[in-house]
Amino acid sequence: MYTKPWRSAFYESVINTGLEQYIDSFAAILKNWESNLSKKEANRWQKQLAQLPRLENVQLDATNGVKLVAKESLGESEILKTVSVLKNFMPWRKGPFDFFSIYIDTEWHSDWKWDRVLPHIASLEGRKVLDVGCGSGYHLFRMHGCKASQVIGIDPTALFFYQFHCFKQYLNDLNIHFLPIGIEEMPPTAYFDTVFSMGVLYHRHDPIGFLKELKSQLATDGQLVLETLVIDGDEDSVLMPKDRYAQMRNVWFIPSVKALSIWMQRAGFSNIKCVDIDVTSIDEQRATPWMENHSLVDFLDPNDHRKTIEGYPAPKRAVLIAS
Repeated sequence: MYTKPWRSAFYESVINTGLEQYIDSFAAILKNWESNLSKKEANRWQKQLAQLPRLENVQLDATNGVKLVAKESLGESEILKTVSVLKNFMPWRKGPFDFFSIYIDTEWHSDWKWDRVLPHIASLEGRKVLDVGCGSGYHLFRMHGCKASQVIGIDPTALFFYQFHCFKQYLNDLNIHFLPIGIEEMPPTAYFDTVFSMGVLYHRHDPIGFLKELKSQLATDGQLVLETLVIDGDEDSVLMPKDRYAQMRNVWFIPSVKALSIWMQRAGFSNIKCVDIDVTSIDEQRATPWMENHSLVDFLDPNDHRKTIEGYPAPKRAVLIAS
């Protein structure tokens, strides 16, 4: 199995596209990320990746999940070793994944979210797609499975980057790429047909500024798919937690759907529609052997799951689409 350097593979993928003009910008940003990642940390992750099984002719099945398939099966001892290596990449939060018949049962059932989102958006076939805050890349593979022509995810978290490459190292030829950067570092490309942002907005100090950054990535007639926490209420309803929300310190603003729609209008979006609202259940987000830390059930009022442990409304998520 030959693995092309990930940066070279990305640069080659954007030749003769609207992103080619930004190669120098991306090169500087990615070089800065690598320089800020300690050599000790990078070497540790690379060593773990190298210990995963060396299999040829690997295929991705991403129609109903994310599954790596090879002609040869792993033996019992290989399975035990591979599970041990994959667990060094814990916690696995977004998924689940099937790694050559090893089931990685992640904290989140991201497949459930995908099933809620997919019926309401423009077909991804032949489209150029950006996923902002892509986590371990589960949805990147699902987007490819929907026949998107180009899929790029961005997320500055090193662990997520290396979790993604547990899979991508077997799939050199697929036009799926993970850039370990934040949206604020992206040049305003106005390139992508569809931009996804799922589970990010409430982590931003400046939500309207963030929405404008998302808009700067969309081509004319492109579509934004925004999934985020919401509360019940009117146009003036916005929750700003005093300290933590569901034990998370980095939650800044949770608007009502009507307030969020106004924010999106102010950021320059139109044709705004809320297509799904769903209360997050303790079956969708929970601790597993692949994510052994506290999870949603620990963050809710033990006597009333309609409230967080701090007394705020329990997590409710909405999906909005816009032009």
